[in-house]
Amino acid sequence: MYTLAVQRDFVAQHFLVGGDWGAENFWHSHHYRLELILEGATLDEHGYLVDIVNVEQQLEAIVAHYKDKTLNDLPEFAGLNPSIEHFTRIVCLKLNDGIPAPNIQALTVKIWENQIAWAAYRHER
Repeated sequence: MYTLAVQRDFVAQHFLVGGDWGAENFWHSHHYRLELILEGATLDEHGYLVDIVNVEQQLEAIVAHYKDKTLNDLPEFAGLNPSIEHFTRIVCLKLNDGIPAPNIQALTVKIWENQIAWAAYRHER
């Protein structure tokens, strides 16, 4: 199985709802690191798992959408606690729709919210 990963950093804000999590209940920023991991058993005719230029364009569009925004205010988080778990699922499914490589068997999005805490969501095609 081949694996390709690309990452980007950005800053966004949120506040957690539905529980008592101390300071996390108040609006605050995170310096997020988004890592996209693509997996597949075969390469294309050029010896690539995927067109990395397209992957980078998709990541840039995702980062531009979330950069300097408050997650709670975005429609995709309506009714959700904007946890990194929900965030990873939302981003993974958006990237799945934007990366048309037929030989990709799974996508994983890992989002770090600081140097020691991350969550991931894996989508199998």
